Amino acid sequence: MSIHPTAIISPGAIIEESVEIGPYSIVGSDVRIGKDTSIGPHVVIEGQTEIGDNCHIFQFASIGAVPQDLKFRGEKCKVIIGKNNTIREFVTIHSSTSADIGMTYIGDNNLLMAYCHVAHNCKLGNNIVMANAANLAGHIHVEDYAIIGGLTGIHQFTRIGCHSIIGGASAVTQDIPPYVTVSGNRAKPYGLNLIGLKRRGFQEESIKALKKAYKIIYRSSLLLSAALERVKEEVDDLPEVRHFVEFIKNAKRGICR
Repeated sequence: MSIHPTAIISPGAIIEESVEIGPYSIVGSDVRIGKDTSIGPHVVIEGQTEIGDNCHIFQFASIGAVPQDLKFRGEKCKVIIGKNNTIREFVTIHSSTSADIGMTYIGDNNLLMAYCHVAHNCKLGNNIVMANAANLAGHIHVEDYAIIGGLTGIHQFTRIGCHSIIGGASAVTQDIPPYVTVSGNRAKPYGLNLIGLKRRGFQEESIKALKKAYKIIYRSSLLLSAALERVKEEVDDLPEVRHFVEFIKNAKRGICR
């Protein structure tokens, strides 16, 4: 374990031997830090926060602070961060309220660039990229492999589907279906994230089916409910298409359309 002498580590913190902690960082008493994680200078980690193995947390990040929610009454809630995450300068990740999933959760292999904000009760999957100053309000669910452009703001309770991409400086107020490219204020759809799908090894059969489903949802004159039924009738029943349809059916804020 390599802890700089100016760092302040509470006695109750559980820190693996291979962890590095830089100068002037503060680690609270209810914090657990996994092996091979490095914490830069001037980082604050507080509350009931668990950080997995092999994470890299840069200077001035703040993790586990109480939520910016007027309903918060001091209840004990968690931040859970998985393995192999990179959290860059000035990122803020807030603890949850007792509502919803009861924690703020970040999975594995994610990159949060400088000045990003993850608010209370957010749930992030794996292999997500949030570019500089992307901001998530409370209770947002981001699925695997989503990319969120810099300076983007996302409204609370919104869902961001897997393999979707959001252009920089966008304002998102409704759900973004999986595999879709959106951009703008307010965000509008611009087709499938074809480059991302090909890079990640999607089969041509799946991409062709998703193109057909996208065309029915976004370019027909049908009501959304009727468009979903037509997708079920006319598009091959593949896992990617099923997820696309179910995600849209479960939207409570509507979808970006």
